[in-house]
Amino acid sequence: MYELLQKLHSWWAYLAIIVLLIAVVNAFIGYSGKKNFESKDLRISLFALIFTHIQLLLGLAIYFVSQKGFKSFGTEGAMKNAELRLTMLEHPLINIIAIVLITIGWSKHKKTEGTAKFRKILFFYGVGLLLILSRIPWSTWLG
Repeated sequence: MYELLQKLHSWWAYLAIIVLLIAVVNAFIGYSGKKNFESKDLRISLFALIFTHIQLLLGLAIYFVSQKGFKSFGTEGAMKNAELRLTMLEHPLINIIAIVLITIGWSKHKKTEGTAKFRKILFFYGVGLLLILSRIPWSTWLG
């Protein structure tokens, strides 16, 4: 079960990052070009929101099924191990913050008009994307 969830979480991450990157680039183009926010833009932003939330659910499932999981924080020296600290604390915490920011961006864009919608998406989704990229365990993900 754990291995299946971990592979799914890893492969879904590629999709989530690609869709999130597309949403950020689309928002940048829309904002800098002073375009109207259309249904295509709404769908791109919504798909990025959905993909990141599915990624969060997969990650939480792994976290609670994993042998390392939150149980490891009770053991001596868990915080001194950089790899364990990244995968069991920094990665989940920062990514939850990133997805909260993406969700806030989605919520705030609905309350604005015109290019301000693009600005909200660009800022919140962009910061979320940077946070996600900063806490990916690259050595295990690409290796």
